[in-house]
Parts: sequence; structure tokens; C-alpha cells
Amino acid sequence: MTGTGTDTPFSVGLVGYGVAGSVFHAPLIAAAEGLALDTVVTSSPVRQEQARAEFPGVRIASSPDELWRRAGELDLVVIASPNRTHVPLATAALRAGLAVVVDKPLAATAVEARDLAALAAERGLLLSVFQNRRWDGDFLTVARLVASGELGVVQRFESRFERWRPRLKGGWRESGDPQEIGGLLYDLGSHVVDQAVTLFGPVVRVYAESDVRRGGAAADDDTFFALTHAGGVRSHLWVSSTAALLGPRFRVLGSRAGYVSYGLDPQEAALRAGRRPVPGEPWGVVDESRWGRIGAGESAETDGGRPVPAVPGDYPAYYDLVTEALRKGTPPPVTAEQAAATLAILEAARRSAREGITVEVPSV
Repeated sequence: MTGTGTDTPFSVGLVGYGVAGSVFHAPLIAAAEGLALDTVVTSSPVRQEQARAEFPGVRIASSPDELWRRAGELDLVVIASPNRTHVPLATAALRAGLAVVVDKPLAATAVEARDLAALAAERGLLLSVFQNRRWDGDFLTVARLVASGELGVVQRFESRFERWRPRLKGGWRESGDPQEIGGLLYDLGSHVVDQAVTLFGPVVRVYAESDVRRGGAAADDDTFFALTHAGGVRSHLWVSSTAALLGPRFRVLGSRAGYVSYGLDPQEAALRAGRRPVPGEPWGVVDESRWGRIGAGESAETDGGRPVPAVPGDYPAYYDLVTEALRKGTPPPVTAEQAAATLAILEAARRSAREGITVEVPSV
């Protein structure tokens, strides 16, 4: 490994420079004090020039094979390419002796995820999944409220990741080909299910409804999940591209109080606008006008409840924790085993929606 000294950054190869690679991964890698963006892999001349302009000095490769041939010059490979490539590219990187971060979803099935986890363990290499929305400010606020006991015993957790996109954008994410692993169930569904499991633990039962609403669409664009957690909490989760009126992002109902918040974490919008996180400077701050509110009963109905200061979002924390794991051998911030548990739930949801039944989730 090149970044073996305590002050030497780990060299990173980034595979893919579409939205995931250019908006999320490259800026966050560049912002991490322990990482250095060495190479961007993309076959698109336009994206190659974009990468050079945004990160002067970065090396460009046209194919992942160029990375494997000089694996000794790198420490970490980040896979931000289309979903269907995640498993073969992660396998190749691990066999080349490189630690790996894979954008969600790690794979199409829990079995594939477990196989990758076994390969990483056999090689003694880090394998992590980029579930960045564990570091959304609104989610961190919910997690703090749950942990503090302010809500009492949580009985129902509602989470919505809804958009109003009545027109198709095109591309593999809207493809009906199962090999592409497209559709919202695996896209936004990976986020809302991972958040629910992070908060409330394993899921034993799933009911789901999944529909294709837009004309000309081939993949699900409006999906609902009902999860029963082993601890008794019920999670109701919505992901949609067809929501003309958006519901609350979170609504959490406990035995003492409830909490509700609206709107999306501001970090994605900031990154899309070209802003970059800088160590020591404010990042992910939610405007006070958009803070969620806590309350109970008639008082909450009349005054809207008490505003709760939002925890700032912190996407940079993910790669800081990856750096720590590389240096100290500690577990990565999101493990492949956790990804496998999420995929088992998504597989059960897909079957539930297809057959119109409630499905038991096998333990992973």
C-alpha cells in the first residue's frame, strides 16, 4: 500500500464519472485529508476532460483493466459505475489486492454480497458500501432523538424519499432489464431500508407494493415497503418519482412524542451546485426554517410542536472513517454484511410486490 505512513494519503482510483462519481465520490475523496484522488476511469472523452478540469493533475484511464495492471500504485478503488458492473468490478479489484468501496447497491442479491464479503475477508481487504444517507442531517437528528429517549418507545417509523418527475430521464436506471438492477426499489429503496435497519435493527417480515406509473417507463417508479423489525417497530417507507405533492421526509411516532420533518438534506444540492466540503468550515447545515418539530397530542396540532435543532449533515465522515479503517484495520463505516441484510429485504420486497403476499426475511 502506498499510504502506509501516518501522514501519507492513500491513493484512490475512481471507476465511473457520471453523477455518482463526479457529484458525490470525487469531491468527497478530494476533501478527505487521508485520501488522494489519483486516477479517474471513464471511457467518455467529455467526462475525461471534465475530470481533468475539476481535479488538475488527476490521471485518466479508459478502462478498469488499466487500474488492475498498476494495482501496486493504489490503495483503494471506488466503484461508481452502473449497478450491473458492481460485482464484477469489485471482484476484480479485490483479486488485484485493492481495498474497495462500492456505491449502493453492492449487488443484486444478498448471496452475491456475501460472496464478495467472503472474498474480501479471504484477502484481508476492506470492502465497504457507500450508504451516504446515514450521514444526512435529518437522519442524524432522528437517530439522536431515538437514542435520547425523547420520543419514548418508537412504535412506527415513516420515511419518504419522493420526487415529482413525471417525465422519463432515460438511461439504465429506468431500464426494465433485470441485469441493470434499475428502478427505485434498488435505488432509493437501498437508502430508506438501510436507514430503517440502522435505527431499529433486523427485519423479519416485509410487505411491498411496487408500480410502474409513468407512460413508457419499464422499471418501478412508485414503491411502498412495510417492514416489521425483530424488536417490534414497524417501518413504513415510500420511494417515488410520481409524487405530485410531497409528504414528510420523516415521521416518527413514539409512546411519549412524535417527530416530523420535511425536505431533503441539503448536501446533495450543494454538491450538484459545485460546492465542496472544506475541513473546519460549516457543511450540511440545515436552515432553521426547515428544522423538524416534536410534540404530542392536541398541543402539537395547535402549535405545530417544538422545533428541534437539526444535526448538520456530514457526508465527509464516510471517507474519514474509510481512511481510519485502512490505517487501523477497524471495521469500515458500512460493511458488506450490512449491505447483504439490506439486499435480503429488497429481494423479499420484490417478491412481495410481485406475488401480493407478505414475505418472511431470511436471516443473513
